[in-house]
Amino acid sequence: MKFSVFAVKDPERLVLDLETADITPALDELTGKLTAEDPYVQGLRVARNRPGVVRLVLDLKAEVKPQVFTLKPIGEYGHRLVLDIYPMVPIDPLAALIEESQKSVPAKQLPSIEKEKPAVARLATIVIDPGHGGEDPGAIGRLGSREKNVTLIIAKRLKALVDAEPNMRAVLTRDGDYFLPLHVRVDKARKVRADLFVSIHADAFIRPHARGSSVFALSERRATSEAANWLAKKENDADLVGGVNLDVKDRYLAQTLLDLSQTATIDHSLRLGNLVLRRLGSVNTLHKPQVEQASFAVLKAPDVPSIIVETAFISNPQEEKRLNDESYQDKLARAILDGIRDYVAKHPPRPASPLALN
Repeated sequence: MKFSVFAVKDPERLVLDLETADITPALDELTGKLTAEDPYVQGLRVARNRPGVVRLVLDLKAEVKPQVFTLKPIGEYGHRLVLDIYPMVPIDPLAALIEESQKSVPAKQLPSIEKEKPAVARLATIVIDPGHGGEDPGAIGRLGSREKNVTLIIAKRLKALVDAEPNMRAVLTRDGDYFLPLHVRVDKARKVRADLFVSIHADAFIRPHARGSSVFALSERRATSEAANWLAKKENDADLVGGVNLDVKDRYLAQTLLDLSQTATIDHSLRLGNLVLRRLGSVNTLHKPQVEQASFAVLKAPDVPSIIVETAFISNPQEEKRLNDESYQDKLARAILDGIRDYVAKHPPRPASPLALN
């Protein structure tokens, strides 16, 4: 398909022209998928511009930086045209965290002797990553449960628990049902100078009787099992489903291959993983008694201890039912919190924390 994209100002608009004979149902349905909460797009219109050309006009809330590329078929998806919209001035999540932290304890509420102390003590920043999202549903259980929904619910429960801790602060990589490329998840963790990165999943395997909780860390060399290798490939393929321009080279992932600090980071990832896995064992059967390792793209921040928590197998009908139970979701979140708390107690946050206010 031939296409062209250009910007129009006063007011800000983005125009995409498609050389196609008809307005397809998929194009016609786009307007109904736009929500008022969209950070960049105010409205969307689809109409025939001239013979053989259909025009999409995006009314913008601010000036943006577009990126357009095509994707080859994968899985249930055919040929696709992807339009990514980025802000001209990226939001600084670190500044937002610090500003929020400064407001957390008003000075007038503190005893006079405390007013000269910082509003926030040294907090451990925990980035919680709900796996999948948007057009990437993740694994789908026999009862129709979607991994992307289960992971978001558990992640939000975990965030609430972490935020209730006096020495921790949680940040979600996504707080709604939208697609997020793997390298963006890593980038978010590095931008807020995360102390820990915990990615929540509820995956499937080729055998429906597979069950139990698992924890994975990055492997620089080989996966520790055939299943771990299979799972890593499956998770990394999420970028192809969601639509990522693989021609763009991410400097953080390239740095991973060269940065010697990765060895120490993996060591701490394994320590965190073992503590979380031990706690999960009190809630669910463990699929493997030790932390497994594989080349997950989402774990490749070279300076942030990172793990993937496979809460349970959504492909197992019994575990799928439990994953949809609020009480069980809470037990899983609390078990993960306990593991994080165990790690932070043994390994206090770095002095260079973004929230170590002067």
